Amino acid sequence: MDIPTWLWWTTIVVTVGFLLVDVLVIGRRPHEPTTREVTRDLIGYVSAAILFGIGVWIFAGAQYGGEFFAGWMTEYSLSIDNLFIFIIIMTKLQVPRQYQQTALLIGIVLALIMRGIFIFVGAAAINQFSWVFYIFGLFLIYTAYHLAKDDDLDETQYDEPRIVKFARNHLKATSEWNGVKLFARVDGARVITPMFIVVLSLGMTDLLFALDSIPAIYGLTKEPYLVFTANVFALMGLRQLYFLIGDLLKRLVYLSYGLAVLLAFIGVKLIFHAMHENELPFINGGEPIHWAPEIPIWLSLLAIVGILGVTTVLSLMKDARDRRAAVGGSD
Repeated sequence: MDIPTWLWWTTIVVTVGFLLVDVLVIGRRPHEPTTREVTRDLIGYVSAAILFGIGVWIFAGAQYGGEFFAGWMTEYSLSIDNLFIFIIIMTKLQVPRQYQQTALLIGIVLALIMRGIFIFVGAAAINQFSWVFYIFGLFLIYTAYHLAKDDDLDETQYDEPRIVKFARNHLKATSEWNGVKLFARVDGARVITPMFIVVLSLGMTDLLFALDSIPAIYGLTKEPYLVFTANVFALMGLRQLYFLIGDLLKRLVYLSYGLAVLLAFIGVKLIFHAMHENELPFINGGEPIHWAPEIPIWLSLLAIVGILGVTTVLSLMKDARDRRAAVGGSD
């Protein structure tokens, strides 16, 4: 894709504009959003993503349109899994409900900044070194293995990042919430508030999530603009999803398995692509490996929809069986 500079800047300005509106509205009145509020906003963000994808399809062609939709759905599904970690953080740190929306918004801003950096670093690496696809592919397969192995993550298993432990143990802090402020003054001394620990925890979690999501989406499209916009649309609806489907997340018991299969699929796709562009002298004498299959974007799109669909249906079926068993056992 030949993306003009003005389109890049327009996309960035519009994204920042949406975030500023959120910051001003939420910052003026921290509150727990109503179901009607988050449903309205979520429908708006999803509709905007679909319209954007249709626009890419019309003006840039079906290939790029399919790449955007595949990337957006993958990032969205990974974000839904990440929400479970956010819920654990909010619960463990006992964040009041009226402050959770602000914490999530700050976390989303940090995620956009970090993913933006990773996107452009990844694009530069791909342009210079084709073998980076081997690394991305192997990393995704490794991540898929651990995701399937540790699917039963709960609050007792969550371990704070080291930098969060360092801040908690070495910085002067207060246990009193001071609204959504990160710092406060106690007896004339500047101290960190519980909100500082929350934001730091979310920020470090976002950093780890970016390490998974950016290689995954580069397995579906090599266009930095599509990678960026897919991440923007996925993250913009994350806060609404948190409040809307928090309870539903507990019912998606097979989500980690589904995402593990999805990441493994994309990892294999990346390795096949690397084999086609192989330049490593110790693999096939540095020559491309033409027998490796190329997985087209339409097949990737079908695989993503199929994997997520089957995962959701099986999860809800198991949840329904468990609920019936619980009712029967109580009789």
